[in-house]
Amino acid sequence: MTHDPQLNKHGELQHLLTIDGLPREIITSILDAAAPFTEVAEREVKKVPLLRGKSVFNLFFENSTRTRTTFEIAAKRLSADVINLNINTSSTTKGETLLDTVDNLAAMQADMFVVRHASSGAPHLIAQHLRNIGADHIRVVNAGDGRHAHPTQGLLDMYTIRHYKKDFANLTVAIVGDVLHSRVARSQIHALNILGVPEVRVVAPKTLLPNEVERMGVRVFNDMREGLRGVDVVMMLRLQNERMNGALLPSTQEYFKYYGLTPDKLDLAKPDAIVMHPGPMNRGVEIDSAVADGGQAVILPQVTFGIAVRMAVMSMLAGN
Repeated sequence: MTHDPQLNKHGELQHLLTIDGLPREIITSILDAAAPFTEVAEREVKKVPLLRGKSVFNLFFENSTRTRTTFEIAAKRLSADVINLNINTSSTTKGETLLDTVDNLAAMQADMFVVRHASSGAPHLIAQHLRNIGADHIRVVNAGDGRHAHPTQGLLDMYTIRHYKKDFANLTVAIVGDVLHSRVARSQIHALNILGVPEVRVVAPKTLLPNEVERMGVRVFNDMREGLRGVDVVMMLRLQNERMNGALLPSTQEYFKYYGLTPDKLDLAKPDAIVMHPGPMNRGVEIDSAVADGGQAVILPQVTFGIAVRMAVMSMLAGN
């Protein structure tokens, strides 16, 4: 058995790089740990001392407002010192390599790196490098790498589903849209399967599905109306125009007609189905405003839960 770089020799979480292969117990313990952190947000003083004296470096090699902000809020609520580095505007443009940057930050007594990178595998590379230089006390959290994974988004989505549906055992979940370019979809699919959701569907045009996507343990639908019939949870994906090469879609209007979530398409799902979206939403492309602002949408609670889940991940990695 190869050593999972995410777990230490006692089987505890050391880094969070991907959901793929994580034991169900660890996912469940993160979700359980997040619950009390949701209450911190309701206090007058929104802080707990679990990461006091620790330095968390946000290394964002790719733009992101929402993810970076929620990680920053999460770390500050844990009383950590947070250092934000927008690296696309700094050292790497001067020719410094990714690992040079890591070496320098390790020398600044970092305790945790939150990494977003356009290249798949960059957080794994950093975790491996820290081990090689004897600095694996520094924890690494993958905040999204290329098309590969976005584990904290997957976890906050699982937290949201559990909050509204209580249990994963009898659910049918549909993931709709640009699965091909979506690291979120990959993390969602792994998490849903590990947590025992009996039916995970992906709904998308053929041009926006990865090859052999069925091997990930999903049912494939190209017709959205069929794909939404009788589902408990609808997870919409953002259309990732910035990652599309060539004409995968005729037009956004055409896409909305067939794959945009409108009230009449949502009517095919169960009456108590919830609607999720990782954000930022393209209204009128993936989702109709009437749905996004409607009673079944849980898109803003997802953001709130995301802070608690990221607090849980960071405090677990720091050994609390």
